[in-house]
Amino acid sequence: MAACAFLGDEVSGLGFRLAGVEVYCPDSQEGRALFLRLREEARVIVMTAEIAAALSPDLLRDAELAIWPLVLVIPDVRNRVAAPDLVADVRRRLGMAE
Repeated sequence: MAACAFLGDEVSGLGFRLAGVEVYCPDSQEGRALFLRLREEARVIVMTAEIAAALSPDLLRDAELAIWPLVLVIPDVRNRVAAPDLVADVRRRLGMAE
């Protein structure tokens, strides 16, 4: 079982690879299947916003709300897809939104 897996482009994954994280750079056809497999195998999944945008909103929301594995969406180096604002999301969920 992988402790942590990264899904995204090769450039964004370089730092994760150096830290010993399993790095996957799926194309658009294999991203969903790989994500589903990693949900069963990894404890933490870090993915770029571009990969997350290719998943169905319901699948991504269910994964983010699940207790295990922890799923994090981060910006990628190309910044073509905006990553979610985590602070705003936490505030909204706690009823502290402005």
